Amino acid sequence: MGGGVSGALLVIGDVVTDVVARHRGPLATGTDTAASIRTLPGGAGANVACWAAHWGNPDVRLLGRVGADAAAWHGRELTAAGVRPHLVVDAVAPTGTVICLVDAGASAERTFLTDSAASLRLAPDDWSDALLDGVARLHLSGYLFFSGPSRALAAVALDAARSRGVPVSLDPASAGFLTESGVDTFLAFAEGLDVLLPSRDEACLLTGLPDPEDAAAKLSRQVPLVVAKQGGQGALVAASGAVRARIPAVPVSPRDTTGAGDAFTGAFLAALLAGAEPEEAAEQGCRAGALAVTTVGGRPPVRTP
Repeated sequence: MGGGVSGALLVIGDVVTDVVARHRGPLATGTDTAASIRTLPGGAGANVACWAAHWGNPDVRLLGRVGADAAAWHGRELTAAGVRPHLVVDAVAPTGTVICLVDAGASAERTFLTDSAASLRLAPDDWSDALLDGVARLHLSGYLFFSGPSRALAAVALDAARSRGVPVSLDPASAGFLTESGVDTFLAFAEGLDVLLPSRDEACLLTGLPDPEDAAAKLSRQVPLVVAKQGGQGALVAASGAVRARIPAVPVSPRDTTGAGDAFTGAFLAALLAGAEPEEAAEQGCRAGALAVTTVGGRPPVRTP
């Protein structure tokens, strides 16, 4: 990476508590399935922020909303990860919770049961333009689009960033939720973005095209830079209607794929802020994704003194 960091990264998104249950083989309906279960800090937005800090950005900030039940714990965990938290404490709703069911077999694939709770109650009143002071990039978690208040906040933040010339990136976050909330609504918002970071499934859903390369290319006619995450097949970098780079994945034996896409995004943004070109930043993203799938949970491994 080149150049050195030239400003802060502000992430707006979800902060949730992950309950990760790693089991081997199919779930046994109606009876017990043995599993290893851990409670960990998570949330796509929070994970991205932590990975960006882990990847060397010294000034990462996060705006999120949590319940009073776990606000102090999440604040401590974010601070320990090198992130400056701006957490709004919800007086009504509890902190969001995600049950992560992880098949401990060869694929380490995961299924999420999501109760977003307080995380989707972020609203325009939680925003201040002062949050952008010193910020060189704004990143929005796609989970903001799955409720009216948080979608309105995302629009306010986008307008504020654009008025200051701050580039904005977005990770769509969930193909399932995108289907429910509406592709057209999402694409209308995407007109104001500088970078879009969809997964393979999200890119195909947003374009209606079955081939991920075609999908990434089409999206890059609407958003200047599209980086489509392909899991074990690496990543595609597309601009001006064409795929301009295919970045290979780093081969590893996965333990838990939770947060791999968030790791990619965090490292990618940290690399961009350090002066890397998009292709090099995507290589850094693939390295982070590989590290993530060898770690249980969605956050980076804890640094030891």
